[in-house]
Amino acid sequence: MRSNGRHTAGARQLSTLRVWAMGLLLLSAVAISPTTAKAAPSQAAVATTHVYLLRGVLNIFSLGLDTIGARLQAQGIPVTVANFVSWSSLADEAAAAYRAGRLKTIVLVGHSSGATALPDMIAKLNQLGVPVKLAIGLDSVFKTKLSTGAERYINIYIGDGPGEPVRAAAGFRGKLDNVDVRGTGVGHISIDKNEAIQRRVIAEIDAAIMRSRAPAAPVAEPGTPRQARSAAAAAPTRN
Repeated sequence: MRSNGRHTAGARQLSTLRVWAMGLLLLSAVAISPTTAKAAPSQAAVATTHVYLLRGVLNIFSLGLDTIGARLQAQGIPVTVANFVSWSSLADEAAAAYRAGRLKTIVLVGHSSGATALPDMIAKLNQLGVPVKLAIGLDSVFKTKLSTGAERYINIYIGDGPGEPVRAAAGFRGKLDNVDVRGTGVGHISIDKNEAIQRRVIAEIDAAIMRSRAPAAPVAEPGTPRQARSAAAAAPTRN
């Protein structure tokens, strides 16, 4: 009888443990699901997006941008990876595609000197009447100043390294975020290759493409009179 009692008690304890285990699994599934079930950009939005990734000096220190580009291409997002010296011709290329209606969402990413060139590329695109949805700089060197705006500009830099915060000039329109990642173990040469940084860059690009489904504020065409240009610049952003 005692043996049967021990067996019954043991079976009850085992059954209780199984119930607790199932409960914990269900709670874990509920906790995880909101973060793992992320909406992906629609194919229509992706098809009219282009991401330009600008490498730094010599094309050998920014190969993390190639990895980011490959991951974006795996999502179906068109990308161009080039050296920063090509920024002007790339701006002309993007402007032509935008005017032809093939391109609606332009995203710029640069590392080192490639990040430093981003404000110049943004300024030229704006002069050509083309909006920039998002720009992300990775440890921009020298003193980088934004004179004209992207809808959002994110400068991820190492505060105790060669990178610097980006400054907004008077009259700058858009949102500027300076993100200091000192103390995280990344360096100037490795910041573009860091897994967490790459994931953040890709997540920001995906979010920008999702926002692009809403109508954007108008951008003044080249040659627009100053008064009309100012009115266009003052139009509220609805994205």
